Amino acid sequence: MSDVAKVIPLHGGGSGRTASARNTDQRRVERSRSRHPSSYTEVRPPTPLITPSLATPPVTATPPVTTAPVSVPIDAIREKLVDQIAGTAEFLRRRLAGDYQIDEFGYDPHFADAVWLPLLRPLFDKWFRVEVKGIENIPNDGGALVVANHAGVIPIDALMTSVAVRDHHPAHRPLRMLAADMAFEMPGVGSIARKAGHTLACNPDAERLLRMGEVAAVFPEGFKGIGKPFSERYKLQRFGRGGFVSAALRTGAPIIPCSIVGSEEIYPKIGDLTTLARLMGMPYFPVTPLFPHFGPLGLIPLPSKWYIEFGKPIYTDSYEAQASDDPMVLFELTDHVRETIQHTLYRLLAKRRNVFLG
Repeated sequence: MSDVAKVIPLHGGGSGRTASARNTDQRRVERSRSRHPSSYTEVRPPTPLITPSLATPPVTATPPVTTAPVSVPIDAIREKLVDQIAGTAEFLRRRLAGDYQIDEFGYDPHFADAVWLPLLRPLFDKWFRVEVKGIENIPNDGGALVVANHAGVIPIDALMTSVAVRDHHPAHRPLRMLAADMAFEMPGVGSIARKAGHTLACNPDAERLLRMGEVAAVFPEGFKGIGKPFSERYKLQRFGRGGFVSAALRTGAPIIPCSIVGSEEIYPKIGDLTTLARLMGMPYFPVTPLFPHFGPLGLIPLPSKWYIEFGKPIYTDSYEAQASDDPMVLFELTDHVRETIQHTLYRLLAKRRNVFLG
């Protein structure tokens, strides 16, 4: 018996298959291997095994963020600039043509509305952020006398009150203030005050304004109010001899108490250089935390939060004609107005949480 093992063909072809058939099969196997990934010559990193629970969710494309076109604010600025240029041109045209009127006090409504009030509105709206209440207590027509507290070293409170009445009253009535003589003696200030509609704080002028049906304003504390130290803030000073009450009684005009909160903090007065004040002919020369130490920068008012509230009218048309000369009537009415303003100040201060935020 031979020790050589016999090979049994699996395909049943036996050893009888030709060499060409075997070559064909070999080429077919090589072609299939060339198409299989295991036959690639480059080295690839192994695919990590990731369980379905830990698989990273597919990344979806997010829509592009749309931003507002840059031209929108530019268009708004352009429109505002065009309006300002057009308003200035119209103002100059009317001034050159003489198309404006001035009353017997020197009040120039065209100048006040086109020049003066626009200069004050940024302070009113943006800097002091004034909130106005009770404006409906001022009548829509006829004379009325607004009586307000006074404070702040510089009488900015009077200017802000004029903006409040002009802009917030339903009838947009102008406020004609009765100012001290010193305001009309200062160069430039006097002419602007006249054109803005204001006049001297004297009974004849007050009565004339009220008989003309105007809304007049008086600040009975005068220099005692705006020049008082910061330690006495919101404590009303003496209201004079009641001259404003006499003017209201003679004309039958209602008295509108007005309380202003916020003006005391714009220039906190902590001192007074009396000698320098006498040399300059001023009622006082204030020293504040910023003035005169910081020079002109110290003249910038602090941005306190303001509230202006107009109280219920105190009617005077029911009094007899001789009441305007009765000292007791004048005293009682003056004291009543003063107490009304003082109580309103305390109420507004109790609600205020912060000097600058309100």
